Amino acid sequence: MISDAPAFLIQFVRHPITTGAVLPSGSTLARDITAAVPRAGHPLVVELGPGTGAFTRAIQRRLAGRGHHLAVELNPAFATGLARRHPTVEVVRADAAALGELLAERRLAPADVVVSGLPWAAFPAVRQQAILDAVVGALSAGGVFTTFAYRHALPARPARRFHRLLAGAFDEVTVGRTVWTNLPPALVYHCRRRLHPRS
Repeated sequence: MISDAPAFLIQFVRHPITTGAVLPSGSTLARDITAAVPRAGHPLVVELGPGTGAFTRAIQRRLAGRGHHLAVELNPAFATGLARRHPTVEVVRADAAALGELLAERRLAPADVVVSGLPWAAFPAVRQQAILDAVVGALSAGGVFTTFAYRHALPARPARRFHRLLAGAFDEVTVGRTVWTNLPPALVYHCRRRLHPRS
């Protein structure tokens, strides 16, 4: 969202690795990445790395007051702003790799959907694996994990490594269409039928 751009840029300058982008994601990408959020029932939706809330808004629209929305954000400025703008979202300042502990502390059931805005290609292998293990361990048997990648970064080694990790963690990994209107262009991974978490 354009109004969020200055705040996002400031955090990128201060924390380039964990922020991972100079602009927040656009509305079309937000719609695609949140498509798995059910429009019925009372699902538990976990959002990792919400930043300024581009995906948060889309999740809230789909939930329409139902279910439980837990947003896990490591950056204190982003977490504070998100909690202020979305009082119905449970915003937790924490590491995404601690997702299992966060759910256990709150006595929350396994997640129906995990939506990630994390900059996977900026992470080293050990961190990619640790967070993905936490996601797989937190999902229900029929849960869905969605995340995105910037198209220009796909040939890079970290992005290729992450794709392999997804293929090893889920029985079904579907790559969505490229959202050319996003800056930069991006695509969504839809991951279903999680395999057993690593011991």
